[in-house]
Amino acid sequence: MKTKQLLLQICNEHVDKRITDYKNEIELIKDSIASNDKSNTEDDDSGNGKLFNDLEKNIEYLNNVQKTKEYLKLIKTNIEFKDVVLGSIVKTDSIHFYISTSIGKIDLEGETYYAISLQSPIGQLLKNKTVNSRFVFNDKTYLITEII
Repeated sequence: MKTKQLLLQICNEHVDKRITDYKNEIELIKDSIASNDKSNTEDDDSGNGKLFNDLEKNIEYLNNVQKTKEYLKLIKTNIEFKDVVLGSIVKTDSIHFYISTSIGKIDLEGETYYAISLQSPIGQLLKNKTVNSRFVFNDKTYLITEII
């Protein structure tokens, strides 16, 4: 269970950093808009129009990452399931996955895990699989050897 808790903590830290980065970027853009005396029409490619577009994009990114933060709260690290669900560690014959959010490679305690989302293509293949199940991804066959 300790490994699950550490993996979840790493995912949360990653998401928290992204939230902070987007908030900082939004503040920078707002400051630029406030200090920019150019036209604020959406058609203006060099003035506030571009800044407003950047602001909207960053607000959307922030909203998405905040949804990811809420999604991670659904993970229960103290429960083990027999099939692959949100929060599972899936060990295969060649790679380990942590079903959480798509942040990629995590090195922890001498092992490498790949944090992936259930909504990702490989997450969809793993969903509800059990130990000794096989699945094919990118023309490679994997055997699930353990689900924690």
